Amino acid sequence: MIEHNFDVVVVGAGHAGCEAALACARLGLKTIIFTVSADSIAMMPCNPNIGGSSKGHLVREIDALGGEMGKNIDRTFIQSKMLNRSKGPAVHSLRAQADKKDYSQSMRNVLENTDHLTIRQAEVSDLMIENNICCGVKTVSGAVYHSKAVVLCTGVYLNARCLCGEVITHSGPNGLQAATHLTQSLILHNIEVMRFKTGTPARIDKRTIDFSKMEEQKGDERVVPFSFSTDPEDVQIEQVSCWLTHTCEKTHDIIRANLDRSPIYAGIIDGIGPRYCPSIEDKVVKFGEKNSHQVFIEPEGRYTNEMYIDGMSSSMPEDVQEKMYRSVPGLENAKIVRNAYAIEYDLINPVQLHPTLEFKKYRGLFAGGQINGSSGYEEAAAQGLLAGINAAMEILGKEQIILDRSEAYLGVLIDDLVTKETQEPYRMMTSRAEYRLMLRQDNADLRLRKYGYYAGLISESEYEKLLLKERQITEEIDRLRRTFVGMTDDVQKLLEKNGSTPLKSGSSLADLIRRPELDYDILAEIDPERPALSDPVKEQVNINIKYEGYIERQKRQIQQFRKKEVRLIPDSVNYDDVESLRLEARQKLQRFRPRSIGQASRIQGVSPADISVLMVYLQSISRSSAQESPDFSNETNTIQE
Repeated sequence: MIEHNFDVVVVGAGHAGCEAALACARLGLKTIIFTVSADSIAMMPCNPNIGGSSKGHLVREIDALGGEMGKNIDRTFIQSKMLNRSKGPAVHSLRAQADKKDYSQSMRNVLENTDHLTIRQAEVSDLMIENNICCGVKTVSGAVYHSKAVVLCTGVYLNARCLCGEVITHSGPNGLQAATHLTQSLILHNIEVMRFKTGTPARIDKRTIDFSKMEEQKGDERVVPFSFSTDPEDVQIEQVSCWLTHTCEKTHDIIRANLDRSPIYAGIIDGIGPRYCPSIEDKVVKFGEKNSHQVFIEPEGRYTNEMYIDGMSSSMPEDVQEKMYRSVPGLENAKIVRNAYAIEYDLINPVQLHPTLEFKKYRGLFAGGQINGSSGYEEAAAQGLLAGINAAMEILGKEQIILDRSEAYLGVLIDDLVTKETQEPYRMMTSRAEYRLMLRQDNADLRLRKYGYYAGLISESEYEKLLLKERQITEEIDRLRRTFVGMTDDVQKLLEKNGSTPLKSGSSLADLIRRPELDYDILAEIDPERPALSDPVKEQVNINIKYEGYIERQKRQIQQFRKKEVRLIPDSVNYDDVESLRLEARQKLQRFRPRSIGQASRIQGVSPADISVLMVYLQSISRSSAQESPDFSNETNTIQE
């Protein structure tokens, strides 16, 4: 038997696994990352893009914490757009089309050249757990890998099977080998396993598409990078267009006539599919009143003719797919390169995890990505990064990082996964973040750089740049509040030119910026004392002044939210001892073992009345404990005010 020793084992080399492994290795830990195929590292088996609504926020947060996804897409994108520009800054989101092959190769190159990191093509079959501590893994070959922590990032490979009509292939995405052994090990260790499904559309030969029947979708003239450390000048490249078309009644008729041949409606698929990224069959059935659905034609890369048919994910049989796609305007003569298919896979119930993404049952065992019930590259990478950081923190003897809902989209994502019964693949959306005005994509570095610095993934020089940026923002906002202009000809002409009401008395520059039709840059010509500042600093100054009232109101809401978050619940609490708790609440609390009152209040089935009962109980045991142990009266109470 071959035995090896590592600090960290990462199982899976998708977007979650890459971030987890890089975080651990960059912190000096001897790390090994397993993949069923070294050619599938950071593979993009579905959509050829990174970011999008709310997902762009996650990529920015990954970068702020010291992750790699933002830097990698900046190196390999072929088109970039800032979505929702017509709306407020809270929902602005970057989205970039990737060259799939370049993205994967670039990330692999980073992994291969990272110190302390080993890439291993092998299938992990067993977890090694002793005394409730995960101490390594075994592979199907019988090799043993001892470690101090294991991070599971298995994606959609566990017992995966792909379905295209009546044809079922027991494989992972793109025909890659499935991981068929690890699920049994999870079950043997009493880890609750579930089954989900997702899908992908066909890929079409570009030469067979009539783009004259479609609407061209170009990228932004001035590209904004994902990474805060990328020089904006480095991403001003020649971009590739995408195209927009629509399904029609003929498309829908073909689908309706063949629903009995769809695995989804024929009862062949057991797994639960994503509500917010449904197949075209689901769209036609559930939105029967709609005559058409948007279809985006997206290039898979700069040097390939494969085009991704975004919006037409399907598991229909091959002959139905050909008719269905050819009914779409512009695709009448389309030739399919790769069939659309659905994929089923095993995952864990994420309520078994702490907010650190460590298993409640087993110390040293972490999970990140689609194994936790999420969907999407960005959700996976963000979880993988935090799981990797916390695995490293545990090994290095440092406090693990927990992000709450008021700090990050990643905090919202994890909190939802670990406190709610996940019934379908979870997709991040801006509407899920109740404090989204504070969680903008533009200020992710200001929110989260400190955590990356604490963990050791952000350098001293990068952190100093952040502190300088914070000072510049504060000083400039203060200057604008103190700088007044009068009713001079220059001022009045500027206001008139921009459709703004002329002044009837003096005004501060800050008050002028608050006008909807004006902004920081427009006022430059009447502000001779304006300092030379970077675009990101100017952006923050403008947003913080223009939305000051809303921001202050949200800050007060966050203060109220955190009062419950800091009221921690002792691990030793037996909820059966809490009188007056409803049976459902008692069962849910016993199962979830919430960390705080705030987390307990978000568990489905736990009412405000149950929370009041629980708080009274915790206060009583806190007083009792204080009376029994007077020598420790200066220690922090279990329930932190």
